[in-house]
Amino acid sequence: MTKKRVLFVCTHNSARSQMAEAWLKQIGGKDFAAESAGLDPGAVKPLVIAVMGEAGLDISKNRTQSVFEICKSGRRFDFVIALLDEEKAKRSPTFPAETKMLRWEFPERPKVTKAAGEELEHYRKVRDMIRDRVKEWMEEVS
Repeated sequence: MTKKRVLFVCTHNSARSQMAEAWLKQIGGKDFAAESAGLDPGAVKPLVIAVMGEAGLDISKNRTQSVFEICKSGRRFDFVIALLDEEKAKRSPTFPAETKMLRWEFPERPKVTKAAGEELEHYRKVRDMIRDRVKEWMEEVS
């Protein structure tokens, strides 16, 4: 059986898409091949690396990549899942018609945090939400 190819896209490929890629690789690695990319790639956030490490997933060596470069490369995906709000999702490139496009919305990091632990708690919450959504989606497409 050929693995279903999945690309997760978010704004900077620094948090949500990295989490989703890691979860799909761990939970569905025998059936799915996962990658992630961003509209404006940055660097994987240290707090994201930390909270994924708490869950037993090491993403410390992950690098970000551009969704536009992936699209230009001609690589094919069965699913492209945008972890973006509707407005940002409109900025994503167009993929071939046979690619199923999905959008999952998760909260973005608050622009201003009052305490150092708030940002960490935010990433823990989003990590768990993404894990649950990945599991749910795998059941839907299996």
